Amino acid sequence: MRLTIFWERMADHFGPAYADSFARDHVMAELGGRTVHEALDAGWEAKDVWRAVCAAMGVPAEKR
Repeated sequence: MRLTIFWERMADHFGPAYADSFARDHVMAELGGRTVHEALDAGWEAKDVWRAVCAAMGVPAEKR
């Protein structure tokens, strides 16, 4: 998954204003105690980060 698609999905689910705030501030156990930004900066694949967000936040199947 390309980062542009990842961020489009984040904005679609959380809203454009909240997506970056969530990615910056929400520490997720599914990401090893990292935020979305930290996981991406650490080299995690965007698709794996998206799957973790989906699992943790109950993203509906049709948006996954």
